[in-house]
Amino acid sequence: MRTTVELPEGPLSLLSAGERGSPVVLLGGGGVDNALISWGPLLEDLAATHRVVALDWPKQGRSRPWNGVADHAGLMEVVDAVLDHCGFERAHLVGLSQGGAVALAQAIARPGRVERVVALAPGGVGSYAPGLHQLLWLSGRSRLLHTRVPSLFTRRRSQVAALARRVLFAGPVADFDEVVSLMWEEVRQNGAGPSDWQKASLNPWGVNVDLRPHLGRVLAPTLFLQGDRDVVVSPRDTIAAMRRVPGARLRMVRGHGHWLQRQSPGLVNALVRDFLDQHSPGAGPGVRGCESPV
Repeated sequence: MRTTVELPEGPLSLLSAGERGSPVVLLGGGGVDNALISWGPLLEDLAATHRVVALDWPKQGRSRPWNGVADHAGLMEVVDAVLDHCGFERAHLVGLSQGGAVALAQAIARPGRVERVVALAPGGVGSYAPGLHQLLWLSGRSRLLHTRVPSLFTRRRSQVAALARRVLFAGPVADFDEVVSLMWEEVRQNGAGPSDWQKASLNPWGVNVDLRPHLGRVLAPTLFLQGDRDVVVSPRDTIAAMRRVPGARLRMVRGHGHWLQRQSPGLVNALVRDFLDQHSPGAGPGVRGCESPV
């Protein structure tokens, strides 16, 4: 079911499913993404045993028009608004990339509202090499680089498909055509280019969203999921982040890229579902033993 929450900045579109069980909020990535692209298979899977909500981030999907900047602070407020609107005192947070950063940040800043965290290839836990860092920062400041240049590479559906193969996936995807069709629809509706969160997360010499010094404050049981062939988020950064979170677990998925939840939805859905359904204490401090490839 799709509903709309009217916020002061604009409409926030939600997909919801499931009528019983603990609440789960699904937080997608930035750029060419929305709730249905990231979470279509997982939303349906979890709905059998959970109340599930997936949101179109501001300026994605149907969460438009949006008056304001949807940076890190803005997205934190959006998650608060979703929890309040749905009447969730506490919820599991499952986040991909940009959404993974927000999920972890929520666990740090609002521990009383977060039950468990699943962070898939999360942002906010790494840095870029000098030179590349400045290029990415400049691209976020230049309208030419963050709007017109991406549009040149997404003018045709075939270009979107090539982008997905090169950047998001590292192997076969059973419903690849469907994923590309959803991405192509998003591009045609809302354009391509980085999100406000992505543009605002960097400064000329460092990062504005750096969760690493604060990860030791995450109290919620946390599972990191990471593709070992991800070219967007470094697997090494995710491993290092996992080691900072007390009792965290990691599943390194072999032969997978950034969108591992769409490359192998059956596998990833099972990992997420099993983790959320556990009620035992966290894995404890022996984090090295929690690193296990799939």
